[in-house]
Amino acid sequence: MANENHGSPREEASLMSHSPGTSNQTQPSSPKPIRLVQDLPDELVQAGWEKCWSKRENRPYYFNRFTNQSLWEMPVLGQHDVISDPLGLNAAPVPAEGGVLESTPEGKPRKRRLSEEVQPSGNSVKKVKVDVPVNPAAQTVPGSPSIPGTPILKICGITSEDKQAALFRPTEVYWDLDIQTNAVIKQRAPSKVLPLHPEVELLRSQLILKLRQHYRELCQQREGIDPPRESFNRWMLERKVVDKGTDPLLPSNCEPVVSPSMFREIMNDIPIRLSRIKFREEAKRLLFKYAEAAKRLIESRSASPDSRKVVKWNVEDTFSWLRRDHSASKEDYMDRLEHLRKQCGPHVSAAAKDSVEGICSKIYHISLEYVKRIREKHLAVLKEHNISAEVEAAEVQDRLVYCYPVRLAIPSPPVPSVDMHVENNVACVRYKGEMVKVSRNYFSKLWLLYRYSCIDDSGCEKFLPRVWCLLRRYQMMFGVGLYEGTGLQGALPVHVFEALHKLFGVSFECFASPLNCYFKQYCSAFLDTDGYFGSRGPFLDFFPVSGSFEANPPFCEELMDAMVSHFEKLLESSNEPLSFIVFIPEWRDPPTPALTRMEQSKFKRHQLILPAFDHEYRSGSQHVCKKEEMYYKAVHNTAVIFLQNSAGFAKWEPTPERLQELVTAYKHSGRTLSSTGSSSASSTSSSVADKDRETGREQSTSRETNAN
Repeated sequence: MANENHGSPREEASLMSHSPGTSNQTQPSSPKPIRLVQDLPDELVQAGWEKCWSKRENRPYYFNRFTNQSLWEMPVLGQHDVISDPLGLNAAPVPAEGGVLESTPEGKPRKRRLSEEVQPSGNSVKKVKVDVPVNPAAQTVPGSPSIPGTPILKICGITSEDKQAALFRPTEVYWDLDIQTNAVIKQRAPSKVLPLHPEVELLRSQLILKLRQHYRELCQQREGIDPPRESFNRWMLERKVVDKGTDPLLPSNCEPVVSPSMFREIMNDIPIRLSRIKFREEAKRLLFKYAEAAKRLIESRSASPDSRKVVKWNVEDTFSWLRRDHSASKEDYMDRLEHLRKQCGPHVSAAAKDSVEGICSKIYHISLEYVKRIREKHLAVLKEHNISAEVEAAEVQDRLVYCYPVRLAIPSPPVPSVDMHVENNVACVRYKGEMVKVSRNYFSKLWLLYRYSCIDDSGCEKFLPRVWCLLRRYQMMFGVGLYEGTGLQGALPVHVFEALHKLFGVSFECFASPLNCYFKQYCSAFLDTDGYFGSRGPFLDFFPVSGSFEANPPFCEELMDAMVSHFEKLLESSNEPLSFIVFIPEWRDPPTPALTRMEQSKFKRHQLILPAFDHEYRSGSQHVCKKEEMYYKAVHNTAVIFLQNSAGFAKWEPTPERLQELVTAYKHSGRTLSSTGSSSASSTSSSVADKDRETGREQSTSRETNAN
């Protein structure tokens, strides 16, 4: 954004006397611009306009601190293009609603919908030709539309039809929003969840960051360890499976209070975190650290005399062996470490059990208090706009319909302005200094999903605030660290979705988001933010009667187990064609309950195993990552299981020919399609894969330790 600090001493010299008559040429000898009392409308002030006084011309003029533009007359938002037509001489009329004006044969303007501009054809990774390239310089979008009926494109200050189309036309498409759903549900009443608001979402995000910090401090102070990687993210996923509270993100009404997921992951890192070892010296160092940490923990906790005796004896024996045997191999050290873990592990875990339960309980109760604060803030915002949080139950007809986006019963309150600018093909959306980012391709995807799905904002005045809330919610859900949470949001490659739709009629994703969905119909974690962008709500609250579905859940054991229970109920209760194709990791040591139950299910029709490193996933950060980071290799086997009732099996049978074509679709590497071929690109992709490999190994080690 150019010259955002317009009033700073460093830049005053370059902004002197920027009256229209000077053609924006710098005159060092001229006096500084004199700013007058600002009597401009709020939307002009938010767009960067100021009223100044020209001493040379002895008259007022208007200066934009974002674009360095100067005008004698008061500017009108959306009436000119500051790049090609600074004075607005060729301004086009503004249509009453979102879209672009187009002339009809009769000479009258016809509004063309944006969906006509961007119609993905086919199912591959489509490269759409852009006739007019977007200016690489930052384009400022000063606030969300505040004029009723004014489209967001006009508020962006872009009136050229080609440039409007280019702003919302993706150059690469990883979705197909033309595919219609075959999922049938019973008509359902609107949800009574409170409508989102940027002020409430800002408070929620601040409290979640504080809760993450509390978790880190408790682990370090009480156990002397860093929080297990991704453990907080998996804690939120696991808690929402059993949570009956009011907040869409933070748990507040869970039973039991102590999370099995968080307890298990912390215990696996006590007394130290174990990792896969590559070299002999690493194995020796890890053995010494484990023995030292086990001795220190057992001496500092209230353990039984027998436990103290066993741990101390084994630790001293290990130290003696280390001093005595200097020619041991890596395998010798690893065998000795495994022996020490088996001897000391149960006693160390018993000594640390109460402390770890205290951490889990403390985090939950802090979350409970935060939910109360968020709820109070939310109700205050609704009360301020005379909106009641209590609504009568709507009458719903008992009939079957094709699934539709979730609706809210409580009307949405007015929302404040949200700023946006585009830098290097990245849309930066900011509210009160808090910025979230999304690539221009995915911003255009959100725009299309919004136009398809939203029914309460025909003028798109609330589009930007809702985009900010959506991006902020997912940022807080999966963390702000580099690559954090990307594995929990991974998606199937485009070629696989194409094959699933072609071969098995799949038109619906059970676990997706507006950012990583392939179809425009999907279930996601948050109905309040995602419903405006096509979500059908959380899958565990979704009850289809028929249809063909793809399920690629986040790799959280409790969530996957609840998913299988839901599948069983749906398949048992429907006589209509119903099919679920499930993609989950093949964890065998020990096997996950979800995998075991599906393999033993009477509805299982077939099972495929995709070998590790021979297939790919799309990154969970695909909406912000670089092109070369879009795909990464799977670090574990993936089990593909077909669950179908009799009618579903008859309609979408997994025949050998269809299965072979599905496996062939995995041979198409998305990384090959999107790779630039540069060495830097390949090294960046390798770093992403290394992070995911590290996460997979940690989970594998965690599960092995828990089994022992």
